[in-house]
Amino acid sequence: MRSRFITSVAPASTVDEATAFVREVSAEFAGATHNCWAYLVGPPASTACIGMSDDGEPHGTAGRPMLHVLLHAGIGDVVAVVTRYYGGQKLGTGGLARAYSGGVQAALATLPLTERVDLVTGRLVVDYANVSAVQQLLGLLEAELIRQDYLEQVSFEIRLPRSRVEEMRQRLLDATRGQSTLETEPDDNVKERVRQPSPERER
Repeated sequence: MRSRFITSVAPASTVDEATAFVREVSAEFAGATHNCWAYLVGPPASTACIGMSDDGEPHGTAGRPMLHVLLHAGIGDVVAVVTRYYGGQKLGTGGLARAYSGGVQAALATLPLTERVDLVTGRLVVDYANVSAVQQLLGLLEAELIRQDYLEQVSFEIRLPRSRVEEMRQRLLDATRGQSTLETEPDDNVKERVRQPSPERER
């Protein structure tokens, strides 16, 4: 009789979320022989915040192969748990590694993916004559208009990807012949341009 493997995957933007998911799955499959896991919190391929466990399997046959898949999958902020019900047939170290890594690969292939974008809030001030040029730039550079005030000059409060800030600053100077200012600060409340799906389990 063969072993039964069940793979559970969820988004995790913090270590606490990752470990909570591991506990949840382990409790759900408390009667399983092993609940092995791995997580990557942060950008794709980042090793700054990772974790793994063989949960009783031979060292290096479960958690590490699972983590290897996560690190090379091109995604971040993810946790995976592979549950094994032992069926009496030994797979050997190579077979175990293939079973655990293969389960994670198969689950990731079915996941809906979203793009996380580091956003900043900016305030730019221009003369009335440059309002039209600024409005065109906002759309071109993926900037979201939050507020617009018309006083002696026109001020725009915007939200845009951090990667676009310098381009926005330079193109503003070009479009307004140097008659504009842009000040930015990190936006701690909004980190995603596309809504991330609610935690789903893929098995």
